[in-house]
Amino acid sequence: MSIFVKFETPKEISDKAYSLAEIARDSGKIKKGTNEVTKAVERGSASIVIMAEDVDPPEILAHIPALCDERGVAYVYVPNKIELGNAIGLEKPTASIAITDVGKGKTLCDDIVNAVKSLKK
Repeated sequence: MSIFVKFETPKEISDKAYSLAEIARDSGKIKKGTNEVTKAVERGSASIVIMAEDVDPPEILAHIPALCDERGVAYVYVPNKIELGNAIGLEKPTASIAITDVGKGKTLCDDIVNAVKSLKK
């Protein structure tokens, strides 16, 4: 039994998160994988973190939301690690990414951050 609590991300927001990942792939900078994401958040270089809901075991990502909250970094969940990997140009799944430079996706990133903040209230 898992004690980790995730908020349900509406499809509209998770679709925007996939789009932001694609934009950042093309015009920004991304750190991929749990270790790289953790380092980016700890170092203060992450603008937003995107995590897949279907990671097994969920403990792999369990520390990231608390770390993001502690460091003031927005995070959002998307349904599928395969789609997340594809969004950043990988042919394999990825559990999480940190976008360190949103590139041309600044407005989209701001939209996601504001939507996530309103969900958590």
